This record gives sequence, structure tokens and C-alpha cells, in this order.
Amino acid sequence: MPEPAAAEPALYASRPKAYPREIAGRFQRLRKLAVLALLGLFYGIPWLNWDGRQAVLFDLPARQFHVFGLLFLPQDFFFLALLLICAALALFFFTAVAGRLWCGYACPQTVWTEVFLWMERWVEGDRARRMRLDKAPWTTEKVLRKTAKQALWIAFSLFTGFTFVSYFTPRIELWQELIRFDLGGWELFWGLFYGFATYGNAGFMRENVCIYMCPYARFQSAMFDRDTLIITYDQARGEPRGGRARGVDPRSRGLGDCVDCTLCVQVCPTGIDIRDGLQYECIGCAACIDACDSVMDRVGYPPGLIRYTTEAAVQGGKTHVLRPRIVIYGLLLLSLLAALGTAVALRTPLTAELIADRGRLYREVGDDEIENVYTLKVVNKSTAPERYRAAISGLPGAVLETDPAEFTLPPGGVAVVPTRIRVPEDALEHRVSRLTLTVTAASGAAIAQDVRFLGPSHD
Repeated sequence: MPEPAAAEPALYASRPKAYPREIAGRFQRLRKLAVLALLGLFYGIPWLNWDGRQAVLFDLPARQFHVFGLLFLPQDFFFLALLLICAALALFFFTAVAGRLWCGYACPQTVWTEVFLWMERWVEGDRARRMRLDKAPWTTEKVLRKTAKQALWIAFSLFTGFTFVSYFTPRIELWQELIRFDLGGWELFWGLFYGFATYGNAGFMRENVCIYMCPYARFQSAMFDRDTLIITYDQARGEPRGGRARGVDPRSRGLGDCVDCTLCVQVCPTGIDIRDGLQYECIGCAACIDACDSVMDRVGYPPGLIRYTTEAAVQGGKTHVLRPRIVIYGLLLLSLLAALGTAVALRTPLTAELIADRGRLYREVGDDEIENVYTLKVVNKSTAPERYRAAISGLPGAVLETDPAEFTLPPGGVAVVPTRIRVPEDALEHRVSRLTLTVTAASGAAIAQDVRFLGPSHD
């Protein structure tokens, strides 16, 4: 009889849920400090005031973006582009130097997942109790604990969503409308959307976002080399692993320093075993380092069986901190940051543009004078109302008239002013002459622009 065909392996196996165990240690203290600092910035910045207004407010309907004492308009989009390029280079630089430092300590997915885990531990207990609770049948206690956890998660997610919206709608107006149940459609939609995204990513999907959805996990290896700082298990020292009595010399029993307690696996938020080597699922949180060091301390072995190190150091070589890619990334990053800082510092708080009337090139007026008609467009890019006046220079007898002669603009305001320039015909030597328009604010800020003035041909 023919043998039965072997069952084909499944293309996808459901990943078991990770129950990360809480562990104390120096790196976990740093992570908690980073989480609290970043959350404090996110939730606290909308409540800061600057010169009587919300310090950071992206007012999309008015197309004004207030960042502390600076006002940015859509014309300043290149500042955002430059900032995003700097952020990308910073990610490349720090990844090449210290691996997934961003993922372990500052990524929003990591930060909010950590907060959701804190709430889960507070309601359901430690790792062992959470695992037993999930396997247990539904009882009154289980329903109450699960309901309380979900209530905390949902409340925190909604608070996060509406805090995000308060960066775009003034916070006082937003929260007053929320209390009165009188939110606008867009505020309600985006508050619920980002609340749902927070709940889904940090509460429901958790580590699966890092493992399956995050593109950074896929291309990070392209930025690693032998001198990149990564979390590594020292196989030469730890293997072969196995249990032993306290105080027994592992070498006398043919064992390495690893006691195979699996604590490094239990504390991992993505559920991997670091002893199997570097894996793309590792987010560099260093929980396994703190766990292993605590075990090494209890059994009387030196710490560092799992540690931050480089592939070159593990193989007995020397780690080179300064290497071509680090130098290139660093120089590019410093240059772009300097350019961004200089551009913002030297940014003129107004823009002016003189647009010629295309309907008529020029006309003769008065006593042998030539007149050109323009439209003057001025934008106030400061955070206070400003009064402006325009002047012209470059040819003798040139006169500029605007209607009105002076005009005031609110912050972010735009003025479109009819403008005429007259020049004596005998002052024109060419068909096209060059003048200089200067727009001056009452505060002293000024901007100059070259102007083409057309006249009759003298050929």
C-alpha cells in the first residue's frame, strides 16, 4: 500500500501572545524615564502658552503653524522638508552607531505599549497571573478585571486622541466643546480615529506592529555593520547551557555560564530568545540584559553574558566607532541642522511680491512720465500685527503709489495692494530698467525685491 502523504506545513502559524515579565535594572530605569519624559512632552506641550497664545498650534483652517515664538505659513514648507530629512539622517546615524536605540527607548509604539502594559499589570497582576487569567474560564473576577483593563485602555486612548487633536484645534476650545458634547465633526472624527489607533496599536496588536508592520525592522540590517552596538548573547561564554546547583563550577560539569532559566525570554516584549542570535524582532530594549545580569548576580557569575556590544568585539577584534558611514552621516546631519537653524534664525518676518499687470505693458501719463501698474502682495509672518509701507529706488524721479499708502496686517495676514510706479521718460535709457522695491514694517523689519520696469524703446 502506498504510504500516506505527509501533511504540508502551514504557510502561516499564529504567533503566541507575548506576556512580558516585569524586571528591574539600570536599562529599564532609563526606559521608564524616557517614557515619562516623552509622554510628558506630548501631553504637556498643548497646555503651554507663548505670548498669550497656545505655544504649539497647527491652525489648518487659517493655514498658520505656531511653534513657540515662530509663525510658519504654507510658503515655509521647505522648513518641514528639511526637518524631515534631518530626522531621517538622525535615524540612520544612531542606528549605525547603536542599533535599534530608537525602537527600544523613543518609538511611539514602544512608549505607548509600555504604558498599556503598566495598566495591564496593575489590573491583572504579574506575568504568571495574567497567563492563568487568560486560560481560566470566564468568572465574575475575570469579567471584572478584563472590563476594568479595557475601560482604562479606552479612556487613555481617547485622552490621547483628543490631546493629539488639541495640536490642531486650540485646547481650551476643544476641551470645552468636549465637555459640552458639542464637538465639530472633524474634531470628533480625528479624536476617535487617533484614539482607536492608539488602542489598536498599543493595546491590541502590540509586538505584532514591530514584527509584521514596521518597515524599519525590515531594512535596519542594511545600516548595521560589524561595529554597530547591538544586544548580543555571548555564546562562547554561555554554551553549553544547563541548570546547576549554586556554587558549582560550571566548567567542572562541562557547562557554560547560562543556567537556562529562560528569564531573558520571559521579559522580552516581542517574545524572542536572544540566545538564538540577533533577530529583526529585537527592538533593543535591553530587558534581557537586566534580567540576565540579575541572574548572574544571584549565582555569583560576572555580569555581561547578554550585553550591549559589537560583532567585532565578540569575535575578539577592536570596535571602530569612527568609520566612513558614521563620519558621512554625522557630517551630513550636522550640516543640515546648521542650515536649518541658520535659515530659521535669519528668516525674514515678512514676504513681498510685486506682480506686473499683464493687461498693459506701460502707459504715458502726466508730463512725459511712464507708468507701470502692479499688484503688491505682502504676507505678515510675525506673531504680532504689523504696519507696512513700500518705497522704490533705482532711477531718479521714480515714484511709487500704493492704495492705501500704509496698511496693517494681523499675524499671518495677507495684503493685496494695487500699486503704480512712475518714472520720468528721460530717466529711462533702456526698454527694460531695474528698480528696487523695499517693504518696511513699523518694527524695523524690511525686505527688498528687484522690479522690472518697462518703457518705450530707445533704439
